[in-house]
Amino acid sequence: MHSRRAFLGALSVPAAALAAASGRLPMPRASAAEIVAELAATPGEPDEIARDEAYWRHAQEAFTVDRSLINFNNGGVSPSPRWVQEAMRQHQELSNKAPAYYMWQILEPRRQVVRTRLARQWGVDAEEIAITRNSSEALQICQLGLDLRPGDEILTTTQDYPRMLTTFRQRERREGVVLRQFKVPVPAEDPSEVVRLFEQHITPRTRVILACHMINLTGQILPIREIAAMARRRGIPVIVDGAHALAHFDFMLSDLECDYYGVSLHKWLFAPHGTGLLYVRRDKIAGLWPMMAAPPEMEGDIRKFEEIGTHPAANFLAIAEALTFHQGLGPKRKEARMIFLRERWMERLAGLERVRFHTSRRPGLACGIGTVQVEGIASNELNQWLWDRHRIFTTAIVHDEFEGLRVSPSVYSTLEEVDRFCEAMEEAVKNGVG
Repeated sequence: MHSRRAFLGALSVPAAALAAASGRLPMPRASAAEIVAELAATPGEPDEIARDEAYWRHAQEAFTVDRSLINFNNGGVSPSPRWVQEAMRQHQELSNKAPAYYMWQILEPRRQVVRTRLARQWGVDAEEIAITRNSSEALQICQLGLDLRPGDEILTTTQDYPRMLTTFRQRERREGVVLRQFKVPVPAEDPSEVVRLFEQHITPRTRVILACHMINLTGQILPIREIAAMARRRGIPVIVDGAHALAHFDFMLSDLECDYYGVSLHKWLFAPHGTGLLYVRRDKIAGLWPMMAAPPEMEGDIRKFEEIGTHPAANFLAIAEALTFHQGLGPKRKEARMIFLRERWMERLAGLERVRFHTSRRPGLACGIGTVQVEGIASNELNQWLWDRHRIFTTAIVHDEFEGLRVSPSVYSTLEEVDRFCEAMEEAVKNGVG
């Protein structure tokens, strides 16, 4: 990869560069287009690039993160690259010049370009993609929009996301439907067993299946394509919670062959906070009610799911810059880097006594998220100690079936930060957190 010095030397700003070197001016900062072009042009296989620190230092320049702390909770919400922030600010400033004109007549029509690019990236039709505010909204459109009758059953696991479980439990109280849950192994290392468990718990009253593509608790990847195929043979639609999957590891929505897929784009795509995506298979659109009322002429139009009243155009349009950055990194390279970072800390901690992983290390079953437990130390206490003593931000997972720390670095995370986390964990194991 070209060095930063050579890269800047190629820019047509020799006087500015000389002045910066002498301390009179700040060093020129590479533009979004320059960084993306440099990343995309770097040769190498994904596993090779995953270990190329020069490549990832260049990618890290895109972010404005606070290095006085270590953020290993990117599974919750991720930062956006600086030019995503800048694009959103520019769109917002234009909107405020005359909102009824600029926001509705100039900016809002551009949503179609974003829709088309997202659809193209993940291999589906643009008329099957709605842009939402987060995965909760996208999934609740499906959960609340399906017609169900008293006694109808919904099937999911005990590890599904709490808000999605709450949504179906409200339908239980209000309409008399039944939510049925079953356990999957932790970690689940046999995909065929997961499919078998879903099929085993189907009853004659099962009307819909909810399944995580990647379980938020552990980063476990479920065999969605196989689950969807099994369910389709039985005439049962599948709602897929993809909050942690899309733009995290490399796949195509079209390959999953599922009916509904909801995701937050402010996690692994690094889009503005408050952006999401809903995929609805074309033949399912007309039969799914939107959360906010739409006229009958929109019955088969994916845009009926975007009817939320007045909203900013800026957030949704700036998704485009995030997508360009994702494409510049390369989905396969990004996935390889995430696995490399996870394996770096897991491999080091694996040799410690009382350390237990709830995330599989087998290929294809996890990506950048890992959940680790130190037996004998409450995970909530360990999580708080890491923050108080080391300013390391992780997520405590306390579930009825297991507990641990969810650790989720990202592409801007450095090896030094990973190693400092390992050192802190070694200290906790040796000396405790009391």
